[in-house]
Amino acid sequence: METTHRIRGLLAGTAAALLLLTGCGAGSSDSATDKRADSAERSGDFPAPAEGDTGYEDEDQRREPAKDHLSTFALDVDTASYGYARRALADGNTPDPSTIRPEEFVNSFRQDYERPDGNGFSVTVDGARTGEDWSLLRVGLATRTAPRTGERPPAALTFVIDISGSMAEPGRLDLAKESLGTMTDRLRDDDSVALVTFSGEAETVLPMTRLGDRRGRVHDAIDGLEPTDSTNLGAGVETGYATAVEGLREGATNRVVLVSDALANTGDTDADTILERVEGARRDHGITLFGVGVGSDYGDALMERLADKGDGHTTYVSNDGDAEKVFCEELPRHIDLTARDAKAQVAFDPRTVEEFRLVGYDNRRVADDDFRDDSVDGGEVGPGHTVTALYAVRTRPGAEGHLATATVRWLDPATRTPHETSGQLETDAVHEDLTSAPARFQVAATAAYFADALRGGGGDGDFAPLPDAPSLTELGKTARTLARRTEDPEVGRLADTIGLARRDGDF
Repeated sequence: METTHRIRGLLAGTAAALLLLTGCGAGSSDSATDKRADSAERSGDFPAPAEGDTGYEDEDQRREPAKDHLSTFALDVDTASYGYARRALADGNTPDPSTIRPEEFVNSFRQDYERPDGNGFSVTVDGARTGEDWSLLRVGLATRTAPRTGERPPAALTFVIDISGSMAEPGRLDLAKESLGTMTDRLRDDDSVALVTFSGEAETVLPMTRLGDRRGRVHDAIDGLEPTDSTNLGAGVETGYATAVEGLREGATNRVVLVSDALANTGDTDADTILERVEGARRDHGITLFGVGVGSDYGDALMERLADKGDGHTTYVSNDGDAEKVFCEELPRHIDLTARDAKAQVAFDPRTVEEFRLVGYDNRRVADDDFRDDSVDGGEVGPGHTVTALYAVRTRPGAEGHLATATVRWLDPATRTPHETSGQLETDAVHEDLTSAPARFQVAATAAYFADALRGGGGDGDFAPLPDAPSLTELGKTARTLARRTEDPEVGRLADTIGLARRDGDF
């Protein structure tokens, strides 16, 4: 069973022999590792998935996995933590370490995993040596390519817009209105839109409306949004779901899109309490929640909790470019779902792996025994998404052979039928060092190191300093090199953001 420590996910992409050390979380406790592994070697009781093809020929290797060598988590495609950190640094502030979630930094960047032909996932498992004993293992999950706009099912989107007084700040309600207006023009004629506003109370200002020739009606409703007073986010969510149920469309993707700074100060302010009141709509109708955060002061924890419990995900927009990407590109493209309650389980072989630690996913951990319990909540993933999980893995001296098997399990969105698929990694497939790993591997590594630094990995924060962590200067150089190599402007922006962190102090 995984220990519940804080994670320190660290990597660099410049030196050929960097040490990778992260905080704990997914692995076994250090004091008992050797004893458990030796026992596993004698008994043959080491991890292999209980279902599906494990790739092992020895039947003893098909036993139930030793739980101390399992790591299980719900999939997460959120990116809000990285977006909010960028905004804070751009404003000259140091991000609160509690808002830094390393997996959201890693998952903010494009990967080049092979895509499956149909619904479900492809599984890519690779690794790179980062020191004498340590390696970095990357588990990459990808869904099918997002369909062109005309190929997806129609959408029924209920926008729940925060019009409280705090939304009057530039870059909040004005940004949301402009983005919603542009998105309305880009949606299909057979898509539907409803609009709910909330401040002290909630109001449905536009019932579910098929676009077609009614786009003018939608634009009028958006243009009429004006900030008022307090923030009763609970009332907004409850009314939003009620409006979505009333306008429910069979055969369409029904989703609530919450746009807010999540600074709730009136009514219910607890995510669990808010979502308990709409549990029936979520459970019976499969309505998912997409949270879009705005504002320099932002209730990150509340929005993330709402999205996690609401079977959805979150992102953050701070400027016109972010808003254009989220509302006009990502949301229309990812309206559909390919997987519900998706979970991953990585089984490490104790004959080759002495210790392993998952980077991030702190609040997405799932009990190992619940991996195949489909009543336990997982993550919702749409077409075109990738999910990356990084592990720091300390191998046994001279170890050769199987390292790990990664299995993803998900439910078909329409039928709730469970499916699984797996990928494996052998020691001879691990790259000799990080610089010989694929460029996208190195991008993920750099993002994880940067998140660790912001959490306090190299300073006086709540997290203990990690040995041999690269400096922000080194990380910035690595990101700049990778930006040129990948020709990816998002990687260039990562280098710029690391530069802003250097300005604010050496983490």
